[in-house]
Amino acid sequence: MGCKRRGTLTDWTHAGSPLLAAFLASLVEATEALTVVLAIGTVRGWRPALAGTGLGLAVLLLLVAAVGPALQSVPLARLQLVVGVLLLLFGMRWLRKAVLRAAGVVPLHDEQAVFSDETRSLRQAGFATTLGLDTTALVAAFKIVILEGIEVVFIVLAIGATSGHLFVASVGAACALAVVAALGLVLHRPLALVPENSIKFAVGVLLCAFGTFWSGEGIGIEWPGDDWSILALIAGFIAISAAGTLLCRGRPMDPSTPA
Repeated sequence: MGCKRRGTLTDWTHAGSPLLAAFLASLVEATEALTVVLAIGTVRGWRPALAGTGLGLAVLLLLVAAVGPALQSVPLARLQLVVGVLLLLFGMRWLRKAVLRAAGVVPLHDEQAVFSDETRSLRQAGFATTLGLDTTALVAAFKIVILEGIEVVFIVLAIGATSGHLFVASVGAACALAVVAALGLVLHRPLALVPENSIKFAVGVLLCAFGTFWSGEGIGIEWPGDDWSILALIAGFIAISAAGTLLCRGRPMDPSTPA
C-alpha cells in the first residue's frame, strides 16, 4: 500500500472509521455549541442566534471547500507524517481529558450548568443592534460555532485528506450536525443525556490510532497486516487508556481543571 491513495469504500478501515471518527467528534462539538446557541436564543431572541449560527456554519463550510482540495495535491507521505503527528497530539488531548473524567479526577462536563451560566451572563450583557439584530447575540452565536467547529474542520480535513475519503468524513460531520440540530429543534433544551465523555474517549482512541498509523506510513513503516493494523492500534490505545483510568482513580478531584 505504502503511499498510494486509497479508493475503495468496501473496507471498514478505509471508509467506516473516517466516517465514525468525524461523526463522533462532530457530535460532541455540535452538542456543546447547541447548548450556548439555545441559551442565546432563549435570552436574547432566536433571530440573532440563528443568524450567527448560520454565518458560522457558512465560514466553516467555505474553509473545508477551500482547504480540502488543496490538501489533495500535497505528496501523500509528507501529508501523512504531518497530519499523523497532529492527529496523535490532538487525540491524546481528548483521551487525557476522557481518562481523567472517567477516573473522577476532573468533573464531568455538565451541559445544564453551562446553559445556566450562559443565560446568566447573557442577561447581564448590554444591547446593541446591527441591521435590526442583537449584535451581542449574533456575535456570541457566531463565535461559539466557529470555536467548536474549527476542531471538527481539522478532524474532517485531516482524516479525509490523508485517508482519501474527504467526502466520507464530511458526510459523517454533516450527519452529526443534522442529528444535534434536529434534537435541539424538537427538545429546545441542552442535550444533557448525551454520553459526552464516552464519545470523547472513543474519538480520542480513533484519532490516536489514525495518527500513529499515518505517522508510521509517512516515515516509511510497513505495518503488519496493512490497514488492519489500525484495529490493533485501536485495541492498544483502549487498553492503555483503561489502565490509565485505573491508575488515576483515588486521586483527589481538581475542580479548577476545565471540564
